[in-house]
Amino acid sequence: MSNLSNVWFKVTDLQVTHGSGCRVTTVDGSEYLDFAAGIAVNSTGHAHPRVAAAIAAQAEKFIHAQINVFTHDLAEPLASKLNDITPACIDTFFYANSGAEITEAAVKLAKQATKRPNIVVFQGSFHGRTHMAMAMTTSKTVYRAGHAPLPGGVFVSPFPDPLASDQEATINAALKAFDRLLLAETAPSETAAVIMEPVLGEGGYVPAPKLFLEGIAARCREHGILFIADEVQSGFGRTGNWFAIEGYDVEPDIMCMAKGIASGFPFAALGTRRELDDLWPKGSHGGTYGGNVLGCAAALATIDIMSEPGFLDNVRARGQQLSDSLAELQQFHPVLRQVRGPGLMVGTSFDDPARVPKVVQHCLHEGRLILMNAGTYGNVIRWMPPLVVTAAEIDEAVQVFANALKATA
Repeated sequence: MSNLSNVWFKVTDLQVTHGSGCRVTTVDGSEYLDFAAGIAVNSTGHAHPRVAAAIAAQAEKFIHAQINVFTHDLAEPLASKLNDITPACIDTFFYANSGAEITEAAVKLAKQATKRPNIVVFQGSFHGRTHMAMAMTTSKTVYRAGHAPLPGGVFVSPFPDPLASDQEATINAALKAFDRLLLAETAPSETAAVIMEPVLGEGGYVPAPKLFLEGIAARCREHGILFIADEVQSGFGRTGNWFAIEGYDVEPDIMCMAKGIASGFPFAALGTRRELDDLWPKGSHGGTYGGNVLGCAAALATIDIMSEPGFLDNVRARGQQLSDSLAELQQFHPVLRQVRGPGLMVGTSFDDPARVPKVVQHCLHEGRLILMNAGTYGNVIRWMPPLVVTAAEIDEAVQVFANALKATA
């Protein structure tokens, strides 16, 4: 009998011993191609030698130098690196351990800075599973059910339907619904912030249309509402740019970063403007492990690797290769409704949700390819390989997927 909790949902029953690049090895020596990447976390692949070396070298000096007690020698260098790669409007950084923690921190900062109580989120969103973040998550009821009452002051606005035949109409309808929300449910004077994933993650890998995201941001500026970009899943090269928000003419007030920031070491960062950070009363937020020195070492090594010439070019090239190859399969498999998403954050939506688990399981057991689903209806397979994936590995994965489509028809 296992002493482990059963609360974790399991994508596979694989017992693994180690990984390298895009592959993991099980206790029986079998090798699997991992296109889940720790849920879009292993940005530089499994056990990248430079990341592992950075962690090992740091562990000989400090494993934990608590940031309230000390200022260790990697905290400011990492902030400087983050300043270099984030939008120009972001210049001040706070550290935590996970995406949920950092979205909680973003909400706390927004409320402190504006002295307003409410937050607006969007249908299909995922912002975490701590109590406030859970109240802000609307992608699936499984993340919320049984935990009520959840914190109040969270209002949900529609997100444009990616499958709508008239995209202009669905975008305009979503913007009008947001306007109505401010008139009918949460007045601008009561609304601290709007938080949005530039690409919905758990909600189905749905990129926010440019006119929609920019329209929401413009309304935020008009009403003095802070705009929070949740880049927990879409950040750190996942979309082919450092951050997905780079594809929009928007200056976020706050950015949430985690997942790929440290190649799998638990680490997260909040980015904001100095003038907003100065409105956060000293000591009103923090955490024992925030800014952990091993995490800082892993994040610095990750950023250095990703900053090398050609790294993001490869992400864009492999993403285009993946999207093009999946689009070709649509010609032969009408069940594939849509291929969408930038870079290596690609979703394939199915007309028949029941087909998705069959395809995923066939890929796992017959092709040794690890994939995951997403979406409120479970009708999307998301492709999120490590960003170091090769052209040959993309071809291998697509062929396994094609075989699964045929076998499960």
